[in-house]
Amino acid sequence: MGTPEVAVPCLEALAGLASRLRVVTQPDRPVGRSSTPQPSPVKRRALELGLEVVQPERIRGHADFLAWLTAEPLDVAVVVAFGQLLPAAVLTAPRGGCLNVHFSLLPRYRGAAPVQRALLAGETGTGISVMLLDEGLDSGPVLAAEPSAIEPQETAGELLQRLALAAPELLRKTLQEWLAGAITPQPQDATLATLAPRLHKEEGRLRWSQPASELFNVVRGVTPWPGAQAEVAGEWVKVLRCRVGESQGIPGALLDIVDGRGILIGTGDGSLWLSQVQAPGRRPTDGAAYARGRRLTIAGR
Repeated sequence: MGTPEVAVPCLEALAGLASRLRVVTQPDRPVGRSSTPQPSPVKRRALELGLEVVQPERIRGHADFLAWLTAEPLDVAVVVAFGQLLPAAVLTAPRGGCLNVHFSLLPRYRGAAPVQRALLAGETGTGISVMLLDEGLDSGPVLAAEPSAIEPQETAGELLQRLALAAPELLRKTLQEWLAGAITPQPQDATLATLAPRLHKEEGRLRWSQPASELFNVVRGVTPWPGAQAEVAGEWVKVLRCRVGESQGIPGALLDIVDGRGILIGTGDGSLWLSQVQAPGRRPTDGAAYARGRRLTIAGR
């Protein structure tokens, strides 16, 4: 049970492991500017693999889906970024329960955006957890976990892709041991839980009054979606890459332009190098080239 691209590696692993595999994913929906419904990445890959696919609009209260699910004995269900909470009738249908691959070290960052929220918080490490789903929000007992350091410049998209590619190995090992009765589920400590709700578009707007270190984390956490937006000399641009600077200046002021480093903007505490930006209707470019194209100058020079 999964929907986005990050669920595909686990789907492929299960296709090579299970004697029979059925796939549940979200219904086809419009993507981007297209008004034509598009299949999810999981559906596209499942059909390429010749697998049976079902797409319930809403699982909770869906009697036909539950009848389909229980039409034959199930060993286990695996959930990876599916996008719907599962009712008790679904959770208990497989004899081995429903296992969820979650991209954080639970109980930290329960919710839809664990990777993004970890970066926004400035975390230096995260990981992958395989847990047994219950009716709560990522609150079930943990079967296995694997920590992973976060690279200093890694964006949410890059980190999520890396974790998604590492997940199948942990999932295979956990599935085999769980179905063999070799794992004792470990309850989560709810007092240590943090939440990771979905991002909102306005969270990508950079406010120069904030410290540079916080703005750096925002850019990494909201890339690729919703993307970081900043006002530079009166124009709003998308910030794709940045680094914390060493200087201090007026928040929002242009402090320096250096080839290979970009443009330096003052913040509430420190400064921020915008090393790669994208102007409206333009392609991404390095910060210094953007400044030259707009003929930006530094006050007093």
